[in-house]
Amino acid sequence: MSPYLELVGIQEQESFKVWTHGYPYETVRWHFHPEYELNLITHTSGRFYVGDHTGIFEPGQLVLMGPHVPHNWISDVPQNQSVPERCIVLQFSSKSIQGGIEAFPELAALKDLLHHAQRGILFSPAAAQEAARMMRELLVARGFQRVYKLLALLEFLSTAQDSTLLASPSFQPDPQSYQSSTINQVLTYLVDHLAEPLTESHLARYAGMQPSAFSRFFRRHTDIPFIKYLNRLRINRASELLISSDMSVTDICYACGFNNVANFNRQFLGQKAMPPSHYRRYYRMNDGCDTTNRSVDRRRATVRALQ
Repeated sequence: MSPYLELVGIQEQESFKVWTHGYPYETVRWHFHPEYELNLITHTSGRFYVGDHTGIFEPGQLVLMGPHVPHNWISDVPQNQSVPERCIVLQFSSKSIQGGIEAFPELAALKDLLHHAQRGILFSPAAAQEAARMMRELLVARGFQRVYKLLALLEFLSTAQDSTLLASPSFQPDPQSYQSSTINQVLTYLVDHLAEPLTESHLARYAGMQPSAFSRFFRRHTDIPFIKYLNRLRINRASELLISSDMSVTDICYACGFNNVANFNRQFLGQKAMPPSHYRRYYRMNDGCDTTNRSVDRRRATVRALQ
């Protein structure tokens, strides 16, 4: 079965994403993405898959996977029950980390860690326990502290003892083959045309399906209806623009594909629990930033330098 493409969505003003999710969750399926991922199980046990490896997991398991390595964790949780937090997930792009290594020769020690991640690295319980503390700190870190704590975590993992490589030496991810599947072509098309008018009928024609069949097909693969998935992508893009640009809320609304401001505000409030203007003020206040053009330009230059 071809793995499903996960759209990680690291924001422009950040070099990595760290977050938690519960169970069930939409990405709990056989999937891949171009980013590295460090996955820490905090609750539940079950069976997991990384590349061509399968095994049993329990709380405290820590695994690092390289770009395009398919993976999945399936928890043994009774049907109709949910878990608030199943894991902590850290995702970062190859471009960001490779750029850092090129800019700072001292980071070359991470090369072996990143190379071995192409087979999936299972860390020892002792290493996982220390890494768990560092990942919890990353969840609430801001600004330069995020970068400092990320590098400290990666340095720790690069020297961790008693790690195990999961996938066989012969395993090779095949992203071109994965991308050729219909659902992954549809998801890529959505991202590339996010600002354009998009309807379920339009995507059904693109996929060569009848609208009713496409609707069932899309929900089977993503676990949510098409319009909900599309609005989520657009609101995430709007969140990036609110933080990284001085565009007005109205301009951001239309740049992200919404055709009226009232619907945009309603969708944003439903997903982020605050209006767009409040979201911008909250983020900048939380980051200790003022709203002058000089401050915005300085923050953009810093992000570019780190990437």
